Amino acid sequence: MKIDDAAARLEALGSPTRLKIYRTLVRAGRAGMPVGRLGEKLKVASSTMSYHLKALMAVGLVFQKRDGVTLICHAEYDTMRGLVDFLAAECCVDEAECSDAKSIA
Repeated sequence: MKIDDAAARLEALGSPTRLKIYRTLVRAGRAGMPVGRLGEKLKVASSTMSYHLKALMAVGLVFQKRDGVTLICHAEYDTMRGLVDFLAAECCVDEAECSDAKSIA
């Protein structure tokens, strides 16, 4: 992952509302969650929800699928794993005594 991509994704998650949305979608699993239910659960107005979802989709952390008239939001797990791997990839590499560096990478 490029550093600019990682920075954009972390910036998108830097909003408390977007972080709550994202964590809720991660917990929802592969089935995802309808936009309306997500808004109700988090007590976020639909216009505000749309704004935050757009930011998360722009950086590839969330995608949506239409099921009839319902829009279902999903966490993009591969992107999430890529970001976590990027953050952990160089853990302790400059520390000769760190045993975690080998087990994480």
